[in-house]
Amino acid sequence: MSMAVVGMIAGMALAFAGYFGGFGAFVLVAALGAVGFALGRFLEGDWELGDFFRPRDERRR
Repeated sequence: MSMAVVGMIAGMALAFAGYFGGFGAFVLVAALGAVGFALGRFLEGDWELGDFFRPRDERRR
């Protein structure tokens, strides 16, 4: 599945949540989508846990 199709599905989910549930549902769906995206990237191996806790500049120690 291409990233364009995934983006379209995510946009449609947010649109339905905003239309039927209001702004609170829209924010909830967007936040849970972001958590799911981060978890998916972590499980695929694109991100490592140390990437979030390491300083950007390793030479500053």
